[in-house]
Amino acid sequence: MKEPKLGTALSSEDFKKKRVFTTSYKPKAEYAWDTGFAIGHYLEGLKEGKLLARSCKKCGRILIPPRAFCELCFRPTDDWIELEHTGTINTFSLCYITWDMRKLTDPVIPSVIEIDGATEGCGIMHMIGGVDPKAIQVGMKVEAVWKPADEREGSITDIKHWRPIL
Repeated sequence: MKEPKLGTALSSEDFKKKRVFTTSYKPKAEYAWDTGFAIGHYLEGLKEGKLLARSCKKCGRILIPPRAFCELCFRPTDDWIELEHTGTINTFSLCYITWDMRKLTDPVIPSVIEIDGATEGCGIMHMIGGVDPKAIQVGMKVEAVWKPADEREGSITDIKHWRPIL
């Protein structure tokens, strides 16, 4: 039995002499990102200097960042609740290297902050500032330091950082 021919290899010469049809184009790779109902409203609140959460009446949880549905009850959340601008450090890290691998003399301090009034374990990740890194502790009470209202844009960075409550 004769082996089937698998194909013919193309050479540079084939392309130069236009024995092969080619085409090129620049794709228009645009996209839009929809924040959705819950996060969209949350970001609007940040622009106004508010920390907004959603509540679930069935299990009683207060969720921040807000969700459109409760992942424990598998049902839509019920109401918007404005929370305090204070919280507690759940965990933190002292980072002496940036995301692009530059060394830092003074660390940046990302932290998970459980917001007062939200369900335990619900929190946001943000930076700690205005404190000696050696003084930071899990359980430390902190407060939000907001950008001036005219500089806010509806982003988590509308909060400059969180600082210890003295």
